Amino acid sequence: LAAIGACAGLVERGDPDRFAAVMAAPVAARGPLFVLYAFNLEVARAPWVTKEPMIAEMRLQWWRDVRGDAVAGKRRAHEVAGPLADLIVARGLDVAVLDRLVEARRWDVYTDPFEDAAALEAYLDDTAAGLMWAAAQALGARPADEAAVRGLGWATGLANYLRAVPDLEARGRLPLVDGRPEAVAALARRGLARLASSRPGLRSLPVGARPALIAGWQADGLLRQVMAEPRRVAEGRMGLSEFARRLGLIKAGVFGRV
Repeated sequence: LAAIGACAGLVERGDPDRFAAVMAAPVAARGPLFVLYAFNLEVARAPWVTKEPMIAEMRLQWWRDVRGDAVAGKRRAHEVAGPLADLIVARGLDVAVLDRLVEARRWDVYTDPFEDAAALEAYLDDTAAGLMWAAAQALGARPADEAAVRGLGWATGLANYLRAVPDLEARGRLPLVDGRPEAVAALARRGLARLASSRPGLRSLPVGARPALIAGWQADGLLRQVMAEPRRVAEGRMGLSEFARRLGLIKAGVFGRV
Protein backbone atom coordinates (compact mmCIF):
# COMPACT_ATOMS: atom_id res chain seq x y z
CA LEU A 1 0.00 0.00 0.00
CA ALA A 2 2.85 2.39 0.77
CA ALA A 3 4.34 1.75 -2.67
CA ILE A 4 1.02 2.48 -4.37
CA GLY A 5 0.67 5.61 -2.27
CA ALA A 6 4.04 6.86 -3.47
CA CYS A 7 3.02 6.28 -7.08
CA ALA A 8 -0.29 8.04 -6.46
CA GLY A 9 1.52 11.04 -5.01
CA LEU A 10 3.76 11.30 -8.05
CA VAL A 11 0.79 11.20 -10.41
CA GLU A 12 -1.18 13.71 -8.35
CA ARG A 13 1.68 16.22 -8.51
CA GLY A 14 2.89 15.58 -12.04
CA ASP A 15 -0.14 14.43 -14.07
CA PRO A 16 -3.31 15.85 -12.52
CA ASP A 17 -5.60 14.84 -15.40
CA ARG A 18 -4.65 11.18 -15.12
CA PHE A 19 -4.86 11.43 -11.33
CA ALA A 20 -8.46 12.63 -11.69
CA ALA A 21 -9.14 9.76 -14.08
CA VAL A 22 -7.82 7.20 -11.58
CA MET A 23 -9.86 8.67 -8.75
CA ALA A 24 -12.96 8.30 -10.92
CA ALA A 25 -12.20 4.58 -11.31
CA PRO A 26 -13.28 1.79 -8.96
CA VAL A 27 -10.93 1.33 -6.02
CA ALA A 28 -9.81 -2.09 -7.23
CA ALA A 29 -8.47 -0.61 -10.48
CA ARG A 30 -6.54 2.26 -8.95
CA GLY A 31 -3.37 0.45 -7.90
CA PRO A 32 -2.34 -0.80 -11.37
CA LEU A 33 -3.28 2.51 -12.95
CA PHE A 34 -1.28 4.58 -10.48
CA VAL A 35 1.78 2.37 -11.02
CA LEU A 36 1.63 2.60 -14.81
CA TYR A 37 0.91 6.33 -14.83
CA ALA A 38 3.78 6.96 -12.41
CA PHE A 39 6.07 4.91 -14.66
CA ASN A 40 4.92 6.92 -17.67
CA LEU A 41 5.55 10.17 -15.81
CA GLU A 42 9.06 9.15 -14.80
CA VAL A 43 9.91 8.13 -18.37
CA ALA A 44 8.38 11.28 -19.88
CA ARG A 45 10.43 13.44 -17.50
CA ALA A 46 13.73 11.68 -18.13
CA PRO A 47 14.71 13.60 -21.31
CA TRP A 48 14.02 16.97 -19.67
CA VAL A 49 15.85 16.76 -16.34
CA THR A 50 19.25 17.37 -17.91
CA LYS A 51 20.73 19.23 -20.87
CA GLU A 52 23.21 16.42 -21.44
CA PRO A 53 21.83 13.98 -24.05
CA MET A 54 24.05 11.15 -22.82
CA ILE A 55 22.69 11.43 -19.29
CA ALA A 56 19.12 11.53 -20.59
CA GLU A 57 19.80 8.44 -22.69
CA MET A 58 21.20 6.69 -19.61
CA ARG A 59 18.06 7.51 -17.63
CA LEU A 60 15.87 6.04 -20.34
CA GLN A 61 18.07 2.96 -20.57
CA TRP A 62 17.68 2.52 -16.81
CA TRP A 63 13.93 2.21 -17.28
CA ARG A 64 14.40 -0.26 -20.12
CA ASP A 65 16.59 -2.29 -17.80
CA VAL A 66 13.86 -2.22 -15.15
CA ARG A 67 11.57 -3.93 -17.62
CA GLY A 68 14.22 -6.53 -18.41
CA ASP A 69 14.96 -7.16 -14.73
CA ALA A 70 11.28 -7.74 -14.02
CA VAL A 71 11.13 -10.46 -16.65
CA ALA A 72 14.21 -12.03 -15.06
CA GLY A 73 12.57 -11.96 -11.64
CA LYS A 74 14.58 -9.06 -10.25
CA ARG A 75 12.92 -6.23 -8.35
CA ARG A 76 14.63 -2.85 -7.91
CA ALA A 77 14.27 -0.93 -4.65
CA HIS A 78 12.68 2.14 -6.21
CA GLU A 79 9.31 3.72 -5.44
CA VAL A 80 8.07 3.20 -9.01
CA ALA A 81 10.37 0.55 -10.48
CA GLY A 82 9.60 -1.90 -7.67
CA PRO A 83 5.79 -1.77 -7.99
CA LEU A 84 6.15 -1.82 -11.78
CA ALA A 85 8.13 -5.06 -11.65
CA ASP A 86 5.47 -6.56 -9.37
CA LEU A 87 2.72 -5.50 -11.77
CA ILE A 88 4.51 -6.91 -14.81
CA VAL A 89 4.80 -10.29 -13.12
CA ALA A 90 1.37 -10.34 -11.48
CA ARG A 91 -0.60 -9.25 -14.53
CA GLY A 92 1.58 -10.72 -17.26
CA LEU A 93 2.04 -7.38 -19.02
CA ASP A 94 3.47 -7.27 -22.52
CA VAL A 95 6.89 -5.85 -21.72
CA ALA A 96 7.52 -5.06 -25.40
CA VAL A 97 4.81 -2.39 -25.14
CA LEU A 98 6.55 -0.81 -22.15
CA ASP A 99 9.91 -1.03 -23.90
CA ARG A 100 8.60 0.83 -26.96
CA LEU A 101 7.11 3.48 -24.68
CA VAL A 102 10.56 4.15 -23.22
CA GLU A 103 12.38 3.96 -26.54
CA ALA A 104 10.00 6.44 -28.18
CA ARG A 105 10.96 9.07 -25.59
CA ARG A 106 14.44 9.25 -27.09
CA TRP A 107 12.92 11.74 -29.56
CA ASP A 108 12.41 14.14 -26.64
CA VAL A 109 16.12 14.10 -25.84
CA TYR A 110 17.08 15.89 -29.05
CA THR A 111 15.86 18.91 -31.01
CA ASP A 112 15.41 17.16 -34.35
CA PRO A 113 11.90 17.42 -35.81
CA PHE A 114 9.88 14.38 -36.78
CA GLU A 115 10.86 13.19 -40.25
CA ASP A 116 7.26 13.11 -41.44
CA ALA A 117 3.67 12.70 -40.30
CA ALA A 118 4.13 8.94 -40.02
CA ALA A 119 6.93 9.45 -37.47
CA LEU A 120 4.68 11.61 -35.29
CA GLU A 121 1.89 9.04 -35.54
CA ALA A 122 4.29 6.27 -34.51
CA TYR A 123 5.46 8.33 -31.54
CA LEU A 124 1.87 8.72 -30.33
CA ASP A 125 1.18 5.04 -30.89
CA ASP A 126 4.21 3.97 -28.85
CA THR A 127 3.66 6.48 -26.02
CA ALA A 128 0.04 7.38 -25.29
CA ALA A 129 -1.60 4.50 -27.14
CA GLY A 130 0.87 2.04 -25.68
CA LEU A 131 0.24 3.34 -22.17
CA MET A 132 -3.52 3.00 -22.49
CA TRP A 133 -3.15 -0.52 -23.85
CA ALA A 134 -0.81 -1.50 -21.00
CA ALA A 135 -3.34 -0.10 -18.52
CA ALA A 136 -6.20 -2.00 -20.13
CA GLN A 137 -4.14 -5.18 -20.24
CA ALA A 138 -3.30 -4.81 -16.55
CA LEU A 139 -7.03 -4.68 -15.82
CA GLY A 140 -7.95 -7.74 -17.88
CA ALA A 141 -8.30 -6.64 -21.51
CA ARG A 142 -8.01 -9.37 -24.16
CA PRO A 143 -5.69 -9.36 -27.18
CA ALA A 144 -8.68 -8.72 -29.44
CA ASP A 145 -9.29 -5.42 -27.62
CA GLU A 146 -5.92 -3.91 -28.48
CA ALA A 147 -6.80 -2.05 -31.69
CA ALA A 148 -9.81 -0.29 -30.15
CA VAL A 149 -7.97 0.66 -26.97
CA ARG A 150 -5.03 1.95 -28.94
CA GLY A 151 -7.36 4.07 -31.08
CA LEU A 152 -8.64 5.90 -28.03
CA GLY A 153 -5.13 6.11 -26.59
CA TRP A 154 -3.79 7.62 -29.80
CA ALA A 155 -6.51 10.26 -29.94
CA THR A 156 -5.91 11.07 -26.27
CA GLY A 157 -2.19 11.33 -26.87
CA LEU A 158 -2.71 13.66 -29.81
CA ALA A 159 -4.94 15.97 -27.77
CA ASN A 160 -2.37 16.09 -24.96
CA TYR A 161 0.48 16.57 -27.42
CA LEU A 162 -1.25 19.52 -29.09
CA ARG A 163 -1.74 21.11 -25.68
CA ALA A 164 2.01 20.79 -25.12
CA VAL A 165 3.03 22.44 -28.42
CA PRO A 166 3.72 25.94 -27.00
CA ASP A 167 5.86 24.50 -24.21
CA LEU A 168 7.78 22.25 -26.61
CA GLU A 169 8.47 25.23 -28.87
CA ALA A 170 9.66 27.27 -25.89
CA ARG A 171 12.11 24.46 -25.13
CA GLY A 172 13.56 24.66 -28.63
CA ARG A 173 11.68 21.75 -30.19
CA LEU A 174 9.84 21.59 -33.51
CA PRO A 175 6.82 19.55 -32.46
CA LEU A 176 4.68 19.70 -35.60
CA VAL A 177 5.59 18.49 -39.07
CA ASP A 178 3.27 21.16 -40.49
CA GLY A 179 2.12 23.94 -38.20
CA ARG A 180 -0.23 25.69 -40.62
CA PRO A 181 -3.75 26.03 -39.21
CA GLU A 182 -5.26 23.87 -41.95
CA ALA A 183 -2.71 21.12 -41.26
CA VAL A 184 -3.36 21.28 -37.50
CA ALA A 185 -7.11 21.04 -38.14
CA ALA A 186 -6.52 18.02 -40.38
CA LEU A 187 -4.48 16.38 -37.62
CA ALA A 188 -7.34 16.91 -35.19
CA ARG A 189 -9.74 15.34 -37.71
CA ARG A 190 -7.40 12.36 -37.91
CA GLY A 191 -7.59 11.99 -34.16
CA LEU A 192 -11.38 12.21 -34.14
CA ALA A 193 -11.55 9.59 -36.88
CA ARG A 194 -9.36 7.23 -34.83
CA LEU A 195 -11.58 7.87 -31.82
CA ALA A 196 -14.78 7.19 -33.76
CA SER A 197 -13.43 3.98 -35.24
CA SER A 198 -12.42 2.72 -31.81
CA ARG A 199 -15.80 3.14 -30.13
CA PRO A 200 -17.54 -0.01 -31.44
CA GLY A 201 -14.69 -2.17 -30.17
CA LEU A 202 -14.55 -0.39 -26.83
CA ARG A 203 -18.16 -1.35 -26.12
CA SER A 204 -17.13 -5.00 -25.90
CA LEU A 205 -14.20 -4.36 -23.57
CA PRO A 206 -14.44 -6.43 -20.35
CA VAL A 207 -16.04 -4.38 -17.59
CA GLY A 208 -13.01 -4.68 -15.36
CA ALA A 209 -10.74 -3.16 -18.03
CA ARG A 210 -12.90 -0.13 -18.76
CA PRO A 211 -11.34 2.12 -16.08
CA ALA A 212 -8.25 2.25 -18.30
CA LEU A 213 -10.30 4.29 -20.78
CA ILE A 214 -11.24 7.06 -18.36
CA ALA A 215 -7.96 8.88 -19.07
CA GLY A 216 -9.34 9.66 -22.52
CA TRP A 217 -12.27 11.65 -21.21
CA GLN A 218 -11.17 14.99 -22.70
CA ALA A 219 -9.91 13.80 -26.09
CA ASP A 220 -13.11 14.27 -28.06
CA GLY A 221 -13.83 17.77 -26.76
CA LEU A 222 -10.26 19.00 -27.16
CA LEU A 223 -9.86 17.67 -30.69
CA ARG A 224 -13.20 19.16 -31.76
CA GLN A 225 -12.03 22.47 -30.32
CA VAL A 226 -8.84 22.33 -32.41
CA MET A 227 -10.66 21.27 -35.55
CA ALA A 228 -12.96 24.28 -35.26
CA GLU A 229 -10.26 26.77 -34.26
CA PRO A 230 -6.76 25.36 -34.95
CA ARG A 231 -4.98 28.57 -33.94
CA ARG A 232 -5.76 27.67 -30.32
CA VAL A 233 -2.82 25.25 -30.44
CA ALA A 234 -0.12 27.80 -31.25
CA GLU A 235 -1.71 30.35 -28.93
CA GLY A 236 -1.89 27.93 -26.00
CA ARG A 237 -5.66 28.30 -25.68
CA MET A 238 -6.71 24.66 -25.68
CA GLY A 239 -8.81 23.59 -22.74
CA LEU A 240 -12.33 22.63 -21.76
CA SER A 241 -14.44 24.59 -19.33
CA GLU A 242 -14.56 23.30 -15.77
CA PHE A 243 -18.18 22.24 -16.32
CA ALA A 244 -17.27 20.30 -19.47
CA ARG A 245 -14.32 18.68 -17.70
CA ARG A 246 -16.43 17.54 -14.76
CA LEU A 247 -19.27 16.31 -16.95
CA GLY A 248 -16.87 14.41 -19.21
CA LEU A 249 -15.17 12.79 -16.24
CA ILE A 250 -18.51 11.70 -14.79
CA LYS A 251 -19.61 10.23 -18.13
CA ALA A 252 -16.33 8.35 -18.46
CA GLY A 253 -16.17 7.16 -14.88
CA VAL A 254 -19.80 6.25 -14.29
CA PHE A 255 -21.10 5.39 -17.75
CA GLY A 256 -17.90 4.46 -19.57
CA ARG A 257 -18.52 7.02 -22.32
CA VAL A 258 -15.45 8.64 -23.90
